[in-house]
Amino acid sequence: MEGETAPRGTSTQLEAHSNPQSELRGSSSNSQSHDGTEPNACFNRPDILRALEVVERDSVAIAESFTSLFASLRLALSEVTSTSVDHMRCFFDASGRLQESTLDAATRGNRYINSCLRLNEEMRGTDGLATQMYPSGFI
Repeated sequence: MEGETAPRGTSTQLEAHSNPQSELRGSSSNSQSHDGTEPNACFNRPDILRALEVVERDSVAIAESFTSLFASLRLALSEVTSTSVDHMRCFFDASGRLQESTLDAATRGNRYINSCLRLNEEMRGTDGLATQMYPSGFI
């Protein structure tokens, strides 16, 4: 098609509908002829309106796409936040149970230590008793 001029109403209009911006850019760059007068517009009013309809339709499709994207992102963020809250509750429960278990273990450990100390004191008493019972050192 290079170098050929298509008659009005054929492939030029199809190209205008498939890529209206390139045609509009081409017409705006030639807005004045070499002698300063306005040239004939390469688009008539219905062509411009059709091109604007295409741009408007594309803009609406893009807006709907962004709306869908943001809705998906909002849902994903909501699920992540909900999951994070659930994890924090689980962590809180687990740390509470760990604290209870630690306190219980510490209490039992203290009882064990106290029992060992009492047993140690009693064993010291038995050493004296053993030396009294067996003065010759059989033990």
